[in-house]
Amino acid sequence: MGAQWKHKGRTEHAAAKGRLFTKLVKEIIVAAKAGGPEPSSNPRLRMAVDAAKRASMPRDTLERAIKKGAGLLDEPVTYELVTYEGFAPHQVPVIVECLTENKNRTATNIRILFRKGQLASSGAVSWDFNRLGVIEATPPSGADAETAAIEAGAQDLEAGEEGATRFLTAPTDLDAVSRALTGMGWTVSSQNLAWIAKNPVQLEGAARTEVEAFLEAMDEDDDVQNIYVGLK
Repeated sequence: MGAQWKHKGRTEHAAAKGRLFTKLVKEIIVAAKAGGPEPSSNPRLRMAVDAAKRASMPRDTLERAIKKGAGLLDEPVTYELVTYEGFAPHQVPVIVECLTENKNRTATNIRILFRKGQLASSGAVSWDFNRLGVIEATPPSGADAETAAIEAGAQDLEAGEEGATRFLTAPTDLDAVSRALTGMGWTVSSQNLAWIAKNPVQLEGAARTEVEAFLEAMDEDDDVQNIYVGLK
């Protein structure tokens, strides 16, 4: 399942692509507000812009989001990060991060979405996760991932998707390791802070399908930004 739940089909249809754009725009706004409107000097914004471009976000939408976050438009907006912990069906641990301008609306929606699982108190699930930096990167020809991890200062690595490698770092080392990998010729496709489960649950068949349906429903809520799940 990886560090972060990703709805595999969410870019296949117009409505799903709209939800993806909503999440990307929020991340761009928050990143620009926190670190300024220049991607070259704002690593979080740089990665958000790259993700938006990979998703084929229209240029005017992207630029407007940057300006809005940087306070360059007369449309002030403030998104708060709200984190929920709980369990999907079959006691699979889940951490849900939301970016919202209306915490009451978000809390109501999340309670409803957790009815097929169990909403828990803060700390009830996160103790069984590590907070780490995660970098997805593809190698240049002939590169050795383990050597690159050591030289860049990553803590660990694992296989990613489609030939990529996932490098794990201390939260404070995320950008430095990403820059080091780029300097070695690796192509970084994403970098972010994530919750990594220490003891992921193994499920098969109908039980796994039930958990994935729960996660897909959660992912469809516009306020839900990231979902981290302890599922192999």
